[in-house]
Amino acid sequence: MMKYFDPGIIIVIVITVLLFTVALFVKGFTHNLFLEAGVLLVSIKLIMMAYRNSLNYSDLKKELNEIRRLLEEKSQTTIK
Repeated sequence: MMKYFDPGIIIVIVITVLLFTVALFVKGFTHNLFLEAGVLLVSIKLIMMAYRNSLNYSDLKKELNEIRRLLEEKSQTTIK
């Protein structure tokens, strides 16, 4: 999990869950719960987007390394 989540994202996750739990006990189960749930869902969506970006970045990095390797192979065979 630490491969895709940097320490900043983990801190945001912990703070979000902590604040949502505190809001439940302070505000109770009233209509303000909808506001708190909305904030929680926005935070979850941002975290999911960061995770997906991390996956896309690692895939792109692998592809670029493969292209670099192929170009180096081709340049070495051309030189000989």
